[in-house]
Amino acid sequence: MIQDNATVGVVVPMFNAERTIRATLTSICQQDHQALDIIVVDDGSTDRSPSIVASCAERDRRIRLIKQSNAGVAQARNSGAASTDAEFLAFVDADDLWAPSKIARQLRALQEGGSSAGLAYCWFAQIDENGRVFSLYNRPDADGQVLQRMCRMNFVGNGSSMLMRRSAFERAGQFDPSLRARNAQGCEDLLMCLRIAENYEFRVVPQHLVGYRMTNVNMSSDVMQMLRSCEIVLAEFRKKYPQFGSDLDAHLVDMIHWLAVRALIGGQLYSACKLSKKLFVLDPRTAISRLPNMVDVYCRARLVPRWIKVGVKRMRNAEFRPLYNEISR
Repeated sequence: MIQDNATVGVVVPMFNAERTIRATLTSICQQDHQALDIIVVDDGSTDRSPSIVASCAERDRRIRLIKQSNAGVAQARNSGAASTDAEFLAFVDADDLWAPSKIARQLRALQEGGSSAGLAYCWFAQIDENGRVFSLYNRPDADGQVLQRMCRMNFVGNGSSMLMRRSAFERAGQFDPSLRARNAQGCEDLLMCLRIAENYEFRVVPQHLVGYRMTNVNMSSDVMQMLRSCEIVLAEFRKKYPQFGSDLDAHLVDMIHWLAVRALIGGQLYSACKLSKKLFVLDPRTAISRLPNMVDVYCRARLVPRWIKVGVKRMRNAEFRPLYNEISR
């Protein structure tokens, strides 16, 4: 049954996000689906983030701020989820953006899927520190029973793209704070998706409704920690599903490639070289074939002068324009 007025709990883990939290909250508050319980979890910030959230809460009573000592993103998300009784949960990092129709479209997809559908995701655009889109490459189509495909690749991509049933969240054991305890924070989203995929179907909304920000300070910028995190998560599923071993091997190769690109975008040349070397050792053919993609993403994100970027943007297919406008507004 479709419930257009169903309350969605939106959890925003926050740590020293004074530069981006206002824009993130604005994109949440401008959702077409208005029945939102918005919980910002301050994970021990030492900057102006809490006061900015407080000022936003004065203008929109759906926003609440709760505080905790610094315990990491998994615990912050779990604390936020525990503070709302909403049947549906969405998570958005404090530097990402949502298009206005994001929650409405995902909620409809999830409800149309019935109780067997536990998670809906959407496509995301990669944006820079100024909120400008530089990649619309993400276009997965995985739908239904997706465990093997999730073992093969993290097509959901990030925590800001997910909407899930609380029942699926609880059955998956919530977000796992032990990764941080093992100095391997970063792949909590991947682990959540894999655990939900064991018991529920997924639904995809094939539109770029999330702006995933790439900066030098967010969690994914610590590429070596992200690699440790990914290795731990994939090892858990290799033990549980040895029949998916080749898929998990390929997933790790993809992750190393993505982290190498991530390091390049962030100017971490030493880490980029280290990861590229690891990729060559594991899979030389893939490493060589993906060099052009690495260079292309790096140029679009960092090197090409703005006047060239503007010219290229104007030449893009018209279908990209409304997507950019929806993410950016």
